Amino acid sequence: MLRHEFQPGRLVAGLFFTGAGVLYAGDAYGAWRTPWFVVFPLVLAGLCLAGASGVMARALRRRRDRRTAAEGTRTAEGTG
Repeated sequence: MLRHEFQPGRLVAGLFFTGAGVLYAGDAYGAWRTPWFVVFPLVLAGLCLAGASGVMARALRRRRDRRTAAEGTRTAEGTG
């Protein structure tokens, strides 16, 4: 049983922010050099993809809710 609804936008944003953090951590550790401007496109792409996936998830959720509401009224009318 889920305690909350799945929000894929937050998952996508978290993955991209984690990736940016790994890039900076690798640079701080000395494993590689990361220019300061590399993170901006990474974070911007992550936010755009997170927004798109959030909009799609909301649209699918609304569609599912409308369908279940319509089925509920049909069954209620048929039994009465």
